[in-house]
Order: sequence, then C-alpha cells, then structure tokens
Amino acid sequence: MIQSVWPYLAVMLLAAGLWPAVERRSGWKIFEVLPPIVLTYLMVTALSVAGLWSASAEIHAAQGMLVSRLVPALLFLLMINCDLRAIIALGPRVLAVFFSTSLCLFAAFVATFLVFRHWLPGDAWKPLASLSGSWMGGTANMIAVKQAVGMSDTSLATTLLTDALCYSMWVVVLFSVARLAPAFNRWTRATSSADMAVAETVVRGPAHWSDILMWLGGALLVAAASAWLGDRLPLSSMVSSTTWTILIATVAGLVAAHTPLARLPGAGTLSSALLISVVAVLASQSSFDGIAAAPVYLLCGVSIIAIHAVLLSLLARMFHFDLYLCGIASLAHIGGVAATPVLAATYSRSLVPVGVLLALLGYILGTGFGLLVASVLSRLAF
Repeated sequence: MIQSVWPYLAVMLLAAGLWPAVERRSGWKIFEVLPPIVLTYLMVTALSVAGLWSASAEIHAAQGMLVSRLVPALLFLLMINCDLRAIIALGPRVLAVFFSTSLCLFAAFVATFLVFRHWLPGDAWKPLASLSGSWMGGTANMIAVKQAVGMSDTSLATTLLTDALCYSMWVVVLFSVARLAPAFNRWTRATSSADMAVAETVVRGPAHWSDILMWLGGALLVAAASAWLGDRLPLSSMVSSTTWTILIATVAGLVAAHTPLARLPGAGTLSSALLISVVAVLASQSSFDGIAAAPVYLLCGVSIIAIHAVLLSLLARMFHFDLYLCGIASLAHIGGVAATPVLAATYSRSLVPVGVLLALLGYILGTGFGLLVASVLSRLAF
C-alpha cells in the first residue's frame, strides 16, 4: 500500500498517460463511447477502492494542493487559444445560433431538474450544474464548477459517465440528420450555411520542451496569484474564494490570448496533460458509492438533450436558422472542440473554422454558465 506522496504522484501520472497512449496507438472503437478521460477516472477509482494507496494525511494534503492549484492553471492555459476577435468576426447570425443554443440548454437543465428532483439524491443540483459547465464548454469547465460549488468527488464519476454516454448518443444523431438538411431548411425558411467563408485559424509550430516549461511556470504563477486575489475579494453564499480564483484565472487567460504570448506553442499540449492529470487526482479521492444514481442521471441527460433539441428547432423556425449551424452550435456546446470540427467537416469543409471558434467560445463561457445554472437550481431545490 502506498502511503507517501511521490509513489502516489508517480501512479497518477502513469494512469493519466495510459489511456490516451492506448487510444493514439490502437484506434479501438471503445474510445468513441468512453473517451480516455472517463476510462482514466474509472481505472483510478478502482485502484483507490482496491486500496493501492491509503488516505494518509500526507497524500490527502497533496491531493488538495494539486487540485486547488492545477484547476486555475488549467483554465488559464485553455483560454490562451481563444481569440475573441475571431469569434466576434463570425457575425451576428452565427453568434445568434450559438446563444440560442445556450438559452435552450439553460431552459432544458431547469425543466429537467424540476421534473426529476424528487427522484434525485440530496444536493442533486450540484452534479447537474457541473454537467452544464461541461455541456457549455468541456471537462475542464465541469471540474471548475465542481470545485466552485463544493460537489463531492464521489458524484464526479456519475457526472462523467452521463456526459460521455449522452454526448456519444447525440453525436450519432447529429451525424445522421445531415441528409435532412434540405427539408429542415425549407421548414425554417433558411439559407444553407455550407458556402460560408471563414478565415482559417493560424496553426502554430511544434512545441519545444522549453516552451512547455515556460507555460507550466507561467500557469502555476497565475494560479497562485489568482488564489491570493480570490482570498481577498468579497464572498457570498454562492461565491467562494475558489469561485473567484477560477474566474480570475479564466480572465487572465483571455487577456493573455490577445498578447504576443499566445504565439508561443505548447499551451494546448500542456493543458491536455493537466486536464487528465487533474481528473486522475480527483478520482483517487473517490469511490463507486455514487454509481447507484447513474441511471436516473442518464435519464436526466437524455431529457436535457431532447428538450434542448426541440427548443432549438422552434427557435430555428422563428429566426430562420439552418440545420448545419444548429448542429454545429449544439455540438460545440455538448461535444467541445475535439468533435465539433469533425461534424462541421461532414456538413461542409468551409464550416470547420466556425466549429472550432464556437467550441472555443463555449470554453470561455462554460464555467460562468455552470455557475449560473448552479445558482438557479440551488434555489429551486428548496
């Protein structure tokens, strides 16, 4: 049994790298349903339950320190590739579809919670709020909201499974409905966006190890400064020092994205490594106790996607949105930056930059969206 920090950290890093390496080399179909980040969480949780390490004071202190510092560092790095000027340049029609999708998701989360709250366990709004952060942005936003609202680590497994399985189902649907675009566009009286011209984003060169070290040092420094400021700002029942820390680090990343720092390669590579490492550390503190609630949360996830799809279709009819933009905006929320360009390329190659930029906009707004959902659901829970 591991009882000291360094062997524990070694296991966390090995676990974090295992499934991404297997995915890259094998191409197994299982990764289309359960991505490496979910498999990493489940594997580390199983190792924790098996007693590979003990909950010693030394390991517990290391876990708390790693999560509190790596989450804001991660959010800072994720924002580096978010160019607000390019997103604004997409124009009002594309942004209108995006924010209509956000509104539909917000309404779907609230409606689903009102329907299922009597069947959900106590503090059920926290996993749904955390899921909303992911379905606006990505897993990093999910973890940020989890930390901000004080959700237990045992609930994270259920949230990740709901996210992965419902997202996989929705991806299949969005790929399948492409052939219905002409009929949908006639119903909404919309013009297809297939020929939309958008400037390609600049591809940076490969990262050198010195770039990785620079970004790691800078991100940890931003995380420390954000925590220092967060401890000195006013608090409330919904805004803790952790919330301030997360928001400050996000804003710092957005500011840095519009400086020459953004041209330095390596931020994306490092953020991917930090994300799955944080998930491994969180999993090492949890167990399978929360899995019993998985079926009802999966039902909630399906209901949220269905309600959001119906509402978005009605808004498409009202404002003449076409199917391609609706599908890309929906997956930019629920799927994130990895899947959206693939769907956009299936619809029309000219829409790939649109998918990338909308997914990045979701990353920017994901944590704030999740905190807004948390605020509303926490009030409806009583």
